[in-house]
Amino acid sequence: MKKGYKKGKIRANKRMGITLLILFGVFFFLFLRLFYIMVVKGWEYSALAESQWTSQITVQAERGRILDRNGEEMAVSASVYRVDLDMNTLRETMTNDNLTTDQMSEKLANALGMKSADVKTIMNGKLSNGKPISYAILKRRIEKAQADTVTALKLRGVIVSSDTKRYYPNGNFLAHVLGFLNSDGAGMAGVELKYNSLLAGTPGKNVAETDRKSEELPYSNSVITAPVDGKDLILTIDEVVQNIAEKAAEKAMEDNKAKAVTIIVMNPNNGDVLAMVNKPDFDPNNPREEGKTSEELQALWRNRSVSDTYEPGSIFKVITSVAALETGSVNSNSSFTCTGSFTIAGHTIHCWKRSGHGVESFVDILKNSCNTGFAEVGAAVGKVKLTDYIKKAGFGEKTGIDLPGEASGIVKDPKDITPLDLATISFGQTNTVSCIEYLTAFNAVANGGKLITPHLMYQAGHYDEETNKEVSDSTYDSASTARQVFDSAKTAELRSYLEKVVSEGGGSKAFIDGYHIAGKTGTAQKAGNGKYLDGKYIASFAGMAPASNPKITVFIQIDEPDPSNYYAGQIAAPVAQTVFNDIFNYMAMKSDASGEEIAKSLLRDVVVPDVRGLAKTQAQAILAEYNLDYVTDAAGDYVVNMEQAPGTTVKEGSKITLYTGTTPNYNKVVTVPDLKGLGREKANKTLNSIGLRAQYTGDGMVASQSIAVGTTVTKGSVIGLELNPIGD
Repeated sequence: MKKGYKKGKIRANKRMGITLLILFGVFFFLFLRLFYIMVVKGWEYSALAESQWTSQITVQAERGRILDRNGEEMAVSASVYRVDLDMNTLRETMTNDNLTTDQMSEKLANALGMKSADVKTIMNGKLSNGKPISYAILKRRIEKAQADTVTALKLRGVIVSSDTKRYYPNGNFLAHVLGFLNSDGAGMAGVELKYNSLLAGTPGKNVAETDRKSEELPYSNSVITAPVDGKDLILTIDEVVQNIAEKAAEKAMEDNKAKAVTIIVMNPNNGDVLAMVNKPDFDPNNPREEGKTSEELQALWRNRSVSDTYEPGSIFKVITSVAALETGSVNSNSSFTCTGSFTIAGHTIHCWKRSGHGVESFVDILKNSCNTGFAEVGAAVGKVKLTDYIKKAGFGEKTGIDLPGEASGIVKDPKDITPLDLATISFGQTNTVSCIEYLTAFNAVANGGKLITPHLMYQAGHYDEETNKEVSDSTYDSASTARQVFDSAKTAELRSYLEKVVSEGGGSKAFIDGYHIAGKTGTAQKAGNGKYLDGKYIASFAGMAPASNPKITVFIQIDEPDPSNYYAGQIAAPVAQTVFNDIFNYMAMKSDASGEEIAKSLLRDVVVPDVRGLAKTQAQAILAEYNLDYVTDAAGDYVVNMEQAPGTTVKEGSKITLYTGTTPNYNKVVTVPDLKGLGREKANKTLNSIGLRAQYTGDGMVASQSIAVGTTVTKGSVIGLELNPIGD
């Protein structure tokens, strides 16, 4: 019996052990499950539970303003409203009110000015797992009138809350610098994108307990987290200077039938960008123009000042000159001979003047923009040293300007540079630059050799309601980015030579009497598909003033002007003259010339037409078309002579003295005008106005003429004109 009892006890113990083991396993599983639910998934389930008995409304932060350096508003945010859908509650509302989806979408569409089908699509939205959405944005940035209309519908599940909308009060003004926002209110381009985190601020939220109908409980405690508004961004841009540049760019594009125009104005001593214009542009208030493809919109939004690169042409001779002066490869007494072409490694390269410039000094090859001379200069400097100075000037790398999408130009490695490459690099071909990249290097010549990062941020700040003024939180430190790359004495010497380019050389149409402007023109043929494109040019001008101690630098680029008149000296330099003059007046910069002298230098040059032999009234009408005044002796009915001989170049508005007689007979002698830089069309018009004819050789612009300027010839004479593709 004891034996049976013992066996029974053992079996009972085994069963007990198994039971305990099973219970332990169950409890251990429950423990793991609870651990997973409470610890691993705790935050998720807690948030889910909270979402079921609370409602949360995001309170948008007000985006900071964008101001110019003088506090003028460029971009502001206004309080508007948004409409969101709590779909679970809205479905319950539809059930209680016996409304179909079609009926509900129709109600909301009418209130918001939307299409019923679009509202229905939003309401029927699905999650990635195929389940119906529980929340959706119906429409953002609506005005108060629409918000009140939606509220008046009294539909549970339709939430109307505050929102902000960005306004650009000046429309297209400064568009590429400012950029614009996407549908979520985040920066998409320009400084809106670059400084999005600074401008955006931090949204707040309002969390309240609700009942099962999603209505707020009367005695619950709301948790409110206030939004932190974004900071104001104060730009280096000066609204007045920007306006000057905007108008000049618009006119240059229209006058030259150009594809695009870019103008940049800077302070070379601290890197401040005072103006930056690209035409054509867009309205940041409505950047997505109807009828344009995505590619067309991207091209329109692109800030060509920083994102596009090109072969700069003769403006690059400024950098070659710095390298030559600093290495001692040239000096003011150096002599060069230009025969119109030269041969390197079996390749013949032409100067823009095919007949040649003859014997020239270093200053002459700058004034004449002689490719032959600069090929000699490049060879004297050598490919290694020239490339070293090109890189010192910042080419081949981004400038670091605070704008998105900056591109860096291409600088050929010295080991790959052939003698032919060295020659073309010296006068502005082969390597590529962006507009801002070039002007940054040009600034180093203007400021005594310091390479300074260009920038648009002047200060970040906020508006203080108590003091009723803007308060600066931080200021951009331009000194921290400056580094000495050129010798100050050599850059001063070069500036004096560049002043002669404007006063006597190819940049003479930028000259303003009494103001010492230094600069350089460049006319570059556009490259594409591995070759240069016929009839497509880029005309550029870079200038600084006053030359001895520059306070302002100006860069002009005219892309694909009318191929009948593409020479930079003819089309880019006059734009620079206008911009400089307006800036001088605005900044009250002193001149060492009288107001009358300055005004005269700003007038256009006009070739006096031949009105002899015409009736007096007819002659007067023709002179008026040329913006020329006249005086007459009033003795006869016909013009028989003119004090200013036909073909003479005078300033617009000049008085032409007409001598009259009783018959149309007159001495048929005229003066040969200066036709250099004109295309066929303009050369023909000028010659026709004085009764001369042209015989052309070559293609491009007038590089030389068979009869010297000022020579007296008989009407009907033929002037031989040599045309070349000009690249100065």
